[in-house]
Amino acid sequence: MLMSGCALRGVTRVKDLTFDKEHNLQLDVYASDKISTPKKVMIFVHGGRWKSGKKDQYKFLGRRFARKDIVFVIVDYRLSKKTDYRGMGMDVAKAVKWVSENVASYGGNNKEIFLSGHSAGGHLAALVSVDDRYFDTLKVRNPLKGSILIDAFGLDMYKFLSNESFTKNPVYYKVFGKDPAGWKDGSPVWHLSKSMPPSLIFIGGKTFPIIQEDGKEYAGKVRDYYKDTKLITCPKKSHFPMLFQFYNEENKAYSQILDFMDQHH
Repeated sequence: MLMSGCALRGVTRVKDLTFDKEHNLQLDVYASDKISTPKKVMIFVHGGRWKSGKKDQYKFLGRRFARKDIVFVIVDYRLSKKTDYRGMGMDVAKAVKWVSENVASYGGNNKEIFLSGHSAGGHLAALVSVDDRYFDTLKVRNPLKGSILIDAFGLDMYKFLSNESFTKNPVYYKVFGKDPAGWKDGSPVWHLSKSMPPSLIFIGGKTFPIIQEDGKEYAGKVRDYYKDTKLITCPKKSHFPMLFQFYNEENKAYSQILDFMDQHH
């Protein structure tokens, strides 16, 4: 294994690996210091309403998952000032492609790659998982074994932006445009098919109502293809605590994710 970087209590972090030279995009890889055989890989896409956030804010996730024998990758992508959902999706797909081609050097098994994200990052993780046009553009087959969505926002932007009762924030138009055809094109729920990988879906019991509604509807439609699709509600969690719960290494969400990865590797 060609692993080198800074040590973090039994975990090695290799940071700022460039996966897209054109747009100067990097990712970080976290892995246990004691890897002897290739491990499952989880790629994480951060949230921030498609306009903010960066990989360095999520080091706690990398350290904790690595200590659970997962090679954990956190990626950056262009935000809404620079591109729309199509560009963001391509950035995520390029990161997945890089991981598939290079993660073996960091102790990961490139046949067992899962894509995850929180909030807007959950939208991008879902979109790239189910809409193979992103990988087709890169001339690679979809390498993902599954997607893990953590309080994902934007699973059906067509419904969200078509509903006059929702406030129309300019940030959404910057990402998805004003054409309803683009709202559908950028919505994972409109791209489900029998060829997509399975999903594990988490929603907070106290999160935003639109996230609860979309998560439940999305899970129901994914079940048309995978009958055992799990929708896990965390009863007392609002939107941001859905991610912060992972500070606690004993949180049961870890075992639920690891079980999902074991079932679909």
